[in-house]
Amino acid sequence: MKKPLILLAAVSFLALTVFAADLSGTWNTVVTTSAGNGTPTFVLKQDGEKLTGSYTNQFGTSPLTGTIKDGDVKIEVVLGGMKATYVGKVDGGGTKIEGTCDYGGQVSGTFTATKK
Repeated sequence: MKKPLILLAAVSFLALTVFAADLSGTWNTVVTTSAGNGTPTFVLKQDGEKLTGSYTNQFGTSPLTGTIKDGDVKIEVVLGGMKATYVGKVDGGGTKIEGTCDYGGQVSGTFTATKK
């Protein structure tokens, strides 16, 4: 009877560890869309569930905002007057985010961000 309780406690601890990961830092990102690919960099600062920071690509740097809740990440940045939205999930180690991206409803694709 104790083994299932120990297993449940271990799984719960691991789940809390994933969701408690601090996303603050530099993230190298690979974006794949039908319009082309890119490698922007996110510099994130996490304060609770709130994300702020910067997005840098070959055209320059823009401020970003976002949220993290229960391992779900949403990042928004305005690029050339168009809002780009990245929605993804943080991996178990807190070092990778994978998900989808949308550029103002014009182009969409997938992304993988890896913490530097």
